[in-house]
Amino acid sequence: MSGQNVRETAGKALQSGKGIVRLSPTWVPRSFCVPGRRIKLHPDDYYALGGERGGIDERWFASTTPADNGPLTSPNEGLSFIIFEENGKVEKVLLLDAVSELKGELIGERLWKAHKRWPMYSKFFDNKGALPHHIHHRDEHAKLTGQLGKPEAYYFPPQVNNHGGDFPYTFFGLNPGTTKEQVRKCLEDFAKGDNKITNLSTAYRLEVGTGWDVPPGVLHAPGSLCTYEPQKASDVFAMYQSLTGDQVVSEELLWKNTPEDKINDVDWLLDVIDWELNVDPDFAQNRFMRPVPVQPTKQMQAEGYVENWICYKSTAFSAKELTVLPGRTVTIKDSAAYGMIMMQGHGKMGVWDIETPALIRFRQLTHDEFFVSEQAAKDGVTITNPSKTDPTVMLKHFGPDNPDLKAK
Repeated sequence: MSGQNVRETAGKALQSGKGIVRLSPTWVPRSFCVPGRRIKLHPDDYYALGGERGGIDERWFASTTPADNGPLTSPNEGLSFIIFEENGKVEKVLLLDAVSELKGELIGERLWKAHKRWPMYSKFFDNKGALPHHIHHRDEHAKLTGQLGKPEAYYFPPQVNNHGGDFPYTFFGLNPGTTKEQVRKCLEDFAKGDNKITNLSTAYRLEVGTGWDVPPGVLHAPGSLCTYEPQKASDVFAMYQSLTGDQVVSEELLWKNTPEDKINDVDWLLDVIDWELNVDPDFAQNRFMRPVPVQPTKQMQAEGYVENWICYKSTAFSAKELTVLPGRTVTIKDSAAYGMIMMQGHGKMGVWDIETPALIRFRQLTHDEFFVSEQAAKDGVTITNPSKTDPTVMLKHFGPDNPDLKAK
């Protein structure tokens, strides 16, 4: 689609939605994962892209970041589309292209001037078992392969955690006192079977309704709760563990996003690790997150809603959980643009009908995901919950340096 057509379609979508655009579901497979089957995809569709691509265990939200899934990655994989319907005709435009054309009109002048892009995305990660102990590079290492470093955060929503999967515990970092030589031996032993790197780490039991902050350079082996993950706009990573459960990890993934001249250089892998953060004796205290009310809870309940910060320790992004109580109408103002995903209930949001589907086919369009422009967020989004019994719950993901979080 040409730039003029993108601008025309995206502009019409933004105008007709009164500053809020609708997004289509974005499903992403991982060849090294087994789906946990909690993200509402139809049971027949978890392998919709074929067995060799692996199961679909991720849904990406408000994404302008392509998935990096190797040579078999399909076109536009990981990218969100804006949906515009008019006179029975459905048009799609990449959110990536819409941001490029509409600029501050969509994401706000503050973010456009600073980043020239929408610089974050969020996802559901839904794996049956634990992932290998792995790392997301810091900017200084990621830029050598043309990428950005990736901080991320976790929140475990109750609505998608009816079961905990096989291993609802996450290994974070390295035990205090761990030496670089111990880690070096694990990395040198990667191709020999189980390199036992998690022997040097601590597993924390995951708690539904809470979350964790994970800066780049921190080793982590995410557990099997279904996880909402706001993160910087990057898909950079490397796997440092060679065996999880019965699944062998390809050595190719150990060297993923390593510059060609550093491949087989274990010192490079050690340098990617932020040692101070990994061996922090107060890791849990510094990285664990319980929800924090945006306003006094009783005051919010009297006004018909409850809103909590759920991801708030990174400057690269932030996230809130908004609950509108049954039978209530509220107008919520934010100082920044955001993407959102419905978790429970139904109702109206501005001019849009919003609903939480129970089951979604692979190519089906929904009314559960939207992007709210900065101006619409500042003006205030009116949400009505018509149910007499069921709360309307949504998760909202924001870009860097959220003014409301900075003020908090």
